[in-house]
Amino acid sequence: MSAGEAASAPGVLEGRVVLISGAAGGLGAAAAQAAAAAGATVILLGRKPAKLERLYDRLAQVGPEPVIYPLDLAGATPDDYATLAQRVQDELGRLDGVLHCAADFPGLTPFELADPAVMARVLHVNLTARAWLSQACLPLLRQREDAALVFVVDDPARVGQAYWGGYGVSQQGQRGLLASLHGETAASPVRVCALQPGPMRTALRARAYTHQEDREAVEASRYAAACVTLLAPAGAAHRGTVWAATPTPA
Repeated sequence: MSAGEAASAPGVLEGRVVLISGAAGGLGAAAAQAAAAAGATVILLGRKPAKLERLYDRLAQVGPEPVIYPLDLAGATPDDYATLAQRVQDELGRLDGVLHCAADFPGLTPFELADPAVMARVLHVNLTARAWLSQACLPLLRQREDAALVFVVDDPARVGQAYWGGYGVSQQGQRGLLASLHGETAASPVRVCALQPGPMRTALRARAYTHQEDREAVEASRYAAACVTLLAPAGAAHRGTVWAATPTPA
């Protein structure tokens, strides 16, 4: 099944519960809407309740009633993630997928001039927080016959260059985390993989490129179908890999 076919199949996520971090962001919001349209109950995790509420209204019109869970990953502790997992268990009874879309990027900065506190926050949100959330959710995911843990990552050839600082470092770290988790879950029902979209028009990317020079970027919604594919059973084909997906046609 192609990404486009996954997105167009109304029931491909029927009955599933998926959690999307950074749900109010460009790709997060697009993926949430596509997942709801495919039949999933979507847990909207983000730090801005007003944006989550607007997204809630859109999702409720196309699929099952979603769930809002406000949480700022920059300050959340492992106990906060444990509480989240327990609430999912108590209120929904299952978790079939996690899609890590939340990211932090302050802009291109020379390493010597980077604010240490800002660098620490970027490393935490993009790597440690994702690891903590994954750790808290794994026991729930293991209870399903088929579950997906999906990381949205950036192109290491681009962000591993000068001035990308903690963001670039965290992207390299996520690949190490992916490899480790895949090694531990390869024989389990949990599929660990990553999605590497191409350039997208998002607020995060705008901190590195001006609109005039960023002619390759496309709307984030054109990668929403790929997110659905990886959360659906068809995602088994990408287990343990980083999928450099192509956007759906405009």
